[in-house]
Amino acid sequence: MRPHTPTRIRGGRTTVLAALLSLALAAPIAAQAQDAPPAEPTAATRDAAQRAELPHQYEVRGPATPAARTSLAATGVSIDEAHAHAVVITADRAQATAVRGLGYSLRKLPDPPGVAASPAAPGTRVKDFPAGYAKYHTYDEARQQIDALVAKYPDLLSKQTIGTSHEGRDILALKLSKNVTKDEAEPEVLFTAHQHAREHLTVEMALYLLDEFTGKYGSDDRITKMLDSREIWIVPDLNPDGGAYDIASGAFRSWRKNRQPAPDSQEVGTDLNRNWDFKWGCCDGSSDDPADETYRGPSAASAPEVQVVSKFVHSRIIGGKQQIKAAIDFHTYSELVLWPFGFTYDETGPGMTQDDHDTFATIGKKMAASNGYTPEQSSELYVTDGAIDDWLWGDQKVFAYTFEMYPSSAGSGGFYPKDTVIPKETSRNREAVLQLLETADCPYRAIGKEAQYCKEG
Repeated sequence: MRPHTPTRIRGGRTTVLAALLSLALAAPIAAQAQDAPPAEPTAATRDAAQRAELPHQYEVRGPATPAARTSLAATGVSIDEAHAHAVVITADRAQATAVRGLGYSLRKLPDPPGVAASPAAPGTRVKDFPAGYAKYHTYDEARQQIDALVAKYPDLLSKQTIGTSHEGRDILALKLSKNVTKDEAEPEVLFTAHQHAREHLTVEMALYLLDEFTGKYGSDDRITKMLDSREIWIVPDLNPDGGAYDIASGAFRSWRKNRQPAPDSQEVGTDLNRNWDFKWGCCDGSSDDPADETYRGPSAASAPEVQVVSKFVHSRIIGGKQQIKAAIDFHTYSELVLWPFGFTYDETGPGMTQDDHDTFATIGKKMAASNGYTPEQSSELYVTDGAIDDWLWGDQKVFAYTFEMYPSSAGSGGFYPKDTVIPKETSRNREAVLQLLETADCPYRAIGKEAQYCKEG
């Protein structure tokens, strides 16, 4: 049975912003002559209103089962971490009110330092991270590093623009392989990052992989073997618009979605990882309210960024066969290795056999043993629909995983860990990535069924 979706006050964020703006303008308007035009909101007023309505993290004690957490998520909040008898959510005022309406009490958690920082002057667009986060790469800085690597390793690394974001930023796909300019008959593996804007550590993960695989080719036996026998694709930034918006005020906005306006609404943004065209909106695992953190968009693959990557994945069907065999989509946070399905509690489901599930679980648990993450099927947390991993398997039969990276809790930095953790927390996934690459030619080898599933011809 699907959990009941509680009644929501739609457009909550817009309503609150409007109320704040009205209060801020009430005094000057009252002082004007009755026939004078109303005062326009100033940049300072708009900034104050927007900052007052930033989402915050709350601890919610009580939800202890996947079903209870799914009902909680149906209020439109994002569930950021789950424990035995409590969860941490991100919610704006309207969403927090909806959660209280379910009978839960909320304890507001401290904002990370970068969120509490003083914003730049109204109207100023900041192009770098707050103090303490300067080693994170902005979109332009990441492009510069990528271009430098392509120039340095032209035989191993190539770059192509596979499309653009809503605001026109390039979405890149980087290919790593010996003889990179040739499309060889080799197993392919896809790594994607930064679907959610505030998860900046995932871009650093993608940059780490690019640097590691180029710089250590020829000196590291495992890396050399993988580039000699695999084609590796890295999409380092699926949501460049949201990432830029998250830092543009000089203080983190805790922004999750892209920057595409919702139709017939004043709200902005679609949750990219609820927008993929497999079981989209099927199972109370996303929201139809544009104000919500998990808004799935007006239709499947309505977000341009999802369209771009979907088209790219389909382009890797050669001779009727999908060349991409395995994938990891990097997120933060909670230190988890997750596998499909997210839309159902069942271990299998449409298009997944018991052998498929067992292969997913065996590989996932082995990767988790290498990085210290917790391995589980995605729906063991709560139900999600329209997620990339479900789409990659359900639509293309790619063994796709989600890695929820460091930290394990909001108390250790949540979505905004300081930049000092970048080297350790990216290299922490090196072994897991290599394991997936090494098994990509025949994932079923993990359960001893290579002969059954991987014979040629």
